[in-house]
Amino acid sequence: MKQVRFELEELPYQTLERFGLTQEMIEDLPMRVLDDLCNGRHSPVLPIRVRDENGELVESRARIAFVSKDNGQTDVMFYPVLKSSPLERYDETQQKQLLAGKAIIADMETEDGRHSKAFVQIDPETKQVMSVPTPVIGRNLQVFAEVLHLGPLELKSMQHGDPLTVIVDNEPATIGIDLRTKTGIRFCSGDEQKWREQTKREWDKYTFGVYGCWVMGDDGNLDYVPEEEYTEELWNEQKKSGERNRAAALHK
Repeated sequence: MKQVRFELEELPYQTLERFGLTQEMIEDLPMRVLDDLCNGRHSPVLPIRVRDENGELVESRARIAFVSKDNGQTDVMFYPVLKSSPLERYDETQQKQLLAGKAIIADMETEDGRHSKAFVQIDPETKQVMSVPTPVIGRNLQVFAEVLHLGPLELKSMQHGDPLTVIVDNEPATIGIDLRTKTGIRFCSGDEQKWREQTKREWDKYTFGVYGCWVMGDDGNLDYVPEEEYTEELWNEQKKSGERNRAAALHK
């Protein structure tokens, strides 16, 4: 299956709805998330609700990504939150590095059965193992190395999964491999601790859409509340959000 640019109107809403994700919920996601999805990238971790073979409602969480089938139709892949990461194929040293949050270089088997090198990392939110071919990340690393004037030893350290702190305009900045980002590399103002604490996709507690609101709980999980189920707190937050948006527009 190949990845292409997807349009909102061609997404498999019937399939998504069977897993508790309505068209309204998808369309109310922030624009940056919709842009990621339409470009074949993964969503944030979303709530999933589906009936099992006994008709019982099963609730879970997963990332989703859209793919184009051989017949041209759009389908959806689910990347569920796992209890633990499947690391049996990696040696003990590699497992320790992965569990410490590092990206490593390992042998991977492609869809057509060939073996090649890839950067591998654990998605901390789902515990799924992610991989990207080394030439892709390697090229992006080279671009950053040239811009920041990094030497071979510094580049090698990053290739082994260690973030690197440099001085940019007299201020510390940290760069490292993070396969959750668009380029596979994440740049952050601040030291290594700031880099490790920084989340890839920061959400406000309330993200209001046309039909409802995505709410981030204290545990970091996202849940959707349709407008007809708004509490007084949500109505007040929507009013505040509208006032902030109007004020921002006036100051442009």
